[in-house]
Amino acid sequence: MLQIDDARSRACDSRAIVCVAHATGGAYSLTMDSSQPHITQIDDSGQRWAQLRGRWGAAELGNRKDWAVLKQQLAKTPTNGQGWDVRAVDWLDHVGAQLLWEHWGQQWPKQVQMTDMQRQMMERIAALTIPCPPEKKVNWFGWLIQLGNTLLGFMRHARSMVEMVGQLLLDLLRLIRNPARGPWRDVSGHLYSMGATALPITALVGFLIGVVLAYLMSIQLRQFGADAFIVNILGISLVRELGPLLGAILVAGRTGSAITAQIGVMRVNEELDAMQVMGIPQGFRLVMPRALALAVAMPLVAAWTTVCALVGGMLAANAAMGVSPAYFIQAMPAAVDIANLYLALAKSVTFGVAIALIACHWGLEVEPNTQSLGRGTTASVVMSITAVIVLDAIFAIAFRKVGF
Repeated sequence: MLQIDDARSRACDSRAIVCVAHATGGAYSLTMDSSQPHITQIDDSGQRWAQLRGRWGAAELGNRKDWAVLKQQLAKTPTNGQGWDVRAVDWLDHVGAQLLWEHWGQQWPKQVQMTDMQRQMMERIAALTIPCPPEKKVNWFGWLIQLGNTLLGFMRHARSMVEMVGQLLLDLLRLIRNPARGPWRDVSGHLYSMGATALPITALVGFLIGVVLAYLMSIQLRQFGADAFIVNILGISLVRELGPLLGAILVAGRTGSAITAQIGVMRVNEELDAMQVMGIPQGFRLVMPRALALAVAMPLVAAWTTVCALVGGMLAANAAMGVSPAYFIQAMPAAVDIANLYLALAKSVTFGVAIALIACHWGLEVEPNTQSLGRGTTASVVMSITAVIVLDAIFAIAFRKVGF
């Protein structure tokens, strides 16, 4: 039944290759290396047997060439109608056993021969194998359901924010009625950590923004001979818009994430649950001190950022256009109305309260696991920056006639 020509035999012997040919139409089926996992078809007294040879392990099955050959052999080897002989396998681990069990359709064939250790491994695989879950049907309205879930989640967060604003007002009334019992030490600590420690980074960013704006504007103004108007452009843009906006964005990324992380860690460590059991109000002890601290610190940070940006713009204007610092300082009060400064400070207070409330909201939404803490911190920063930009646009439209 098996026919192997001499030339093929000599080539196989020189490379320690096992050659197997089955007489199905006179075709030959060759395997490569003796350690390569392969299947040999054997006829024993009219009974067909699929005999497994080689090493059926993770290392061998992970080889792409070996796996391609074995995959073709498995496809041509039916599960039923023949016996399976696993005793000739050189090595069999759980990966090979799992492959064999899946090929059998997760059930034992009618005739199988294997050693006791191999049978124990296969029985363990059979006991621990979980059937694949049924395929989910395609839902053509999935995008609509996802949109609805998103809107419901947004409404839930909006409701929670409204509740937090109302609770903050009640806590402020409680503080006004009894100032002596207020958490002033917490407010003082937050003022330092949120305001004083943010001064270096805001000064650097503000100074560089002022330099960049001055150089860009000088190129355009020089073409029209309007060098003196650089004071007006820098003054209005920095005092009214960019100063408070830059400070708020930096504080949102720096302080907002810190607030969410602090409260989130308290959730993970079950400190919030302990506060609730002890009857300590979370809004009065956690939310209100941070909101008050940012409401006070944010205008100061915005003013500091604006001053640094104006200094950078003044030096760049002197270097690029020859506008002296003395003229710059003298022309600034006439170019920028004082109402712009008041508007900037009012915006900064609003930005600070919004950042504090959003950061506290996402901190309280954190679940007691580290993955939720990371998602909450990211969402807090994104939502805080978005809220700052939206509020700035609202102020710009509502007070468009103020300061001009």
